[in-house]
Amino acid sequence: MEKENYFTREELIEMLSLYRKIMNETSDQLTADDRKNAKEMFRAVVKKRESDWREKSLSGERNDEVLNPIVKDLNTIYLTVSEIGMGKATVLSVFAYDALTNGVIKEEEIEQKYGKDVAVIVRGLVKANELYQKNVAVETENFRKLLLTFAEDIRVVFILIAEHVYIMRNLEKFDEEHQQKIARESAYLYAPMAHRMGLYKLKTELEDLSLRWISPDIYFDIERKLKETKDARNKYIADFIAPLKKQLEDAGLDFEIKGRTKSVYSIWNKIKKKGTPFENIYDIFAIRVILNSKLEKEKAECWQVYSIVTDKYQPNPKRLRDWLSIPKSNGYESLHTTVMGPEGKWVEVQIRTKRMDEIAEKGLAAHWKYKGIKSEQGMDEWLKNLREILENPENNAADFVDDFKLDLYDDDVFVFTPNGELKKLKQGSTVLDFAFNIHSAVGCQCIGAKVNGKNVPIRHVLNNGDQVEIITSQNQQPKASWLDVVVTGKAKTKIKQVLKDIESKDADAGKEILDRKLKNWKIEYSEGEIMRSMKKLGYKTVTEFYQGVAQEKVNMQQFRDLLLAEHKKETEYLDNPENKSAGNFTSETNLNDEVGVGKGNDDVLVIDKDLTGIEYKLAKCCNPIYGDKVFGFVSATGGIKIHRMDCPNAPQLISKFGYRIVRAKWSGKGGSQYPVTLHIVGKDDIGIVTYITSLIQKSDKLTLRSISVDSKDGVFNGMVTVLVSDLKDFENLTRQIANIKGVTSVTRGN
Repeated sequence: MEKENYFTREELIEMLSLYRKIMNETSDQLTADDRKNAKEMFRAVVKKRESDWREKSLSGERNDEVLNPIVKDLNTIYLTVSEIGMGKATVLSVFAYDALTNGVIKEEEIEQKYGKDVAVIVRGLVKANELYQKNVAVETENFRKLLLTFAEDIRVVFILIAEHVYIMRNLEKFDEEHQQKIARESAYLYAPMAHRMGLYKLKTELEDLSLRWISPDIYFDIERKLKETKDARNKYIADFIAPLKKQLEDAGLDFEIKGRTKSVYSIWNKIKKKGTPFENIYDIFAIRVILNSKLEKEKAECWQVYSIVTDKYQPNPKRLRDWLSIPKSNGYESLHTTVMGPEGKWVEVQIRTKRMDEIAEKGLAAHWKYKGIKSEQGMDEWLKNLREILENPENNAADFVDDFKLDLYDDDVFVFTPNGELKKLKQGSTVLDFAFNIHSAVGCQCIGAKVNGKNVPIRHVLNNGDQVEIITSQNQQPKASWLDVVVTGKAKTKIKQVLKDIESKDADAGKEILDRKLKNWKIEYSEGEIMRSMKKLGYKTVTEFYQGVAQEKVNMQQFRDLLLAEHKKETEYLDNPENKSAGNFTSETNLNDEVGVGKGNDDVLVIDKDLTGIEYKLAKCCNPIYGDKVFGFVSATGGIKIHRMDCPNAPQLISKFGYRIVRAKWSGKGGSQYPVTLHIVGKDDIGIVTYITSLIQKSDKLTLRSISVDSKDGVFNGMVTVLVSDLKDFENLTRQIANIKGVTSVTRGN
């Protein structure tokens, strides 16, 4: 049934209520002019929306909105002020953004009327919205662009988190495809982002809601078990608290003490990590002591509570977390300890003041308020590191997100340079992490360090308060093993980039050296003979072998002897008239996946309408090549896999995971080659195999990768894998082989 008006009565009531709440929450921040401007924008947008809807209704156009955009934006504003603690610039920005997208105001007017801060935030919101309209998956390379808009102004992060929380609270209104996409974004990006901003309450809500929609069976099973054990848990909490409460009162402290059940998502994480059922998870709740202390007495009274708690219950010394002495970078301050409660159960106790508790709920915004910082700015160091990771073109999408998340979910360790400068690193950071934190060049040449005056290796783990002096050598360069030494995203990103550069340079140099050697030796050879000789020396890939040549690790005399032996063996075999059967003939040219296969964007694929340059991989189940009809599949591990339309797995993927299918087609052409396998059946004759290999090797458009032949009862079955540039070259090769005398059939393998 069609609505008589764009806004329902319920929506109008909600909008007016939210508008009043927003004005009340910001009464001490918005001037009379600010209120007037906000009211004018709000009224103009409402009027424009109503007018546009009526025009569409008369023309018969459909309204595909799931959530009313004005209701959504008002809820977003209210969330930013009530649950995050944002102020004037953030409120006006969302009003201005709404007015801009509805054509009520022009972009150039925003800065003139509301100032530079509001204009910058609106610009960030516009960029984010443009990317979302392209429906880009979180796992893809283009998502960097969205994150770069985050890094432009930190308030854009808060607004987008608040908007996402509101959408997640109303996810039942969306279809299944969008439910899964939005829920994945919550788990993959927005919950970690909220955590990094210190918004623990919203982070927990996003984690729970994402689990509820992605894995409803798991979510509702844990929720049901929590309800069933609620009475027993409440009794245990009461018994645990009672003696502590009395001792705290006797000490004359002004406090509140309560038990808090941990979130469904955090319990599920414990179940996964410990590999144990729900019934064996004891620490599913925490006790929180919140003190009403004067600022100058906060630390002393928190430690006094700690003393009382640990006198009553035995603490686990490994589980003490002191964020009083040095708070987290997002402002979080608290004292955590885990103690042995009644019945031998471990119980986490969190000790903080009311001020600290507000910071724990509202994160950075509350931290800035208490520090007296009027402008909503901060986290400059983290944003700088984020930009470095984002702007590194060598990082593929999957590695990038993994490295990025490393820096989102971090507990901090604080160490000092020799000059006394304080540096913040991720908990568990090593000397090598510290070196890369100072500068990439220092990290690449690091051979160790002096920590508190003592020499230590690069893998030495740093502790709070350490003074670190890095020792470097010009002869040092990164190694693959370093990736197991470092824990920070910045270090991992730089090491991967340098390793890739070294590998490429060494491989090129090694190939040139080998080519010169072969010419000097005047040895006739085939690619297959080289590959088999290489394998006998223990090398698995061409790149690895060429690197060994460049680094003088290959015994060239031994390689020469092996190559001569291979050439002699193959020549004798083919010259022997008895070896006419093609049976058990095998030849491999292991070019590995380095030959442009699945690298991404040499040959451009257009993903989902008009998106180019997206990171993708070619599915190994069907090995698509340039020119094939293809589709994209958003894989569970991240990134997009490209399948042929006639892939044997296509029917199952499309029927079961239709929401993860994206359109794809080839556009433009680079220099990539693609592996494709031919299944050849024919008369058992070694001459046919020789003719096929000769045919391939003569072509400058084809590369033989492997050939394997079995024979039985005078018939051979051969599998030939070649590298081709496109479908046209493949079809031409198929026709040529089919015309060889003795070949009865040629078909494409998967």
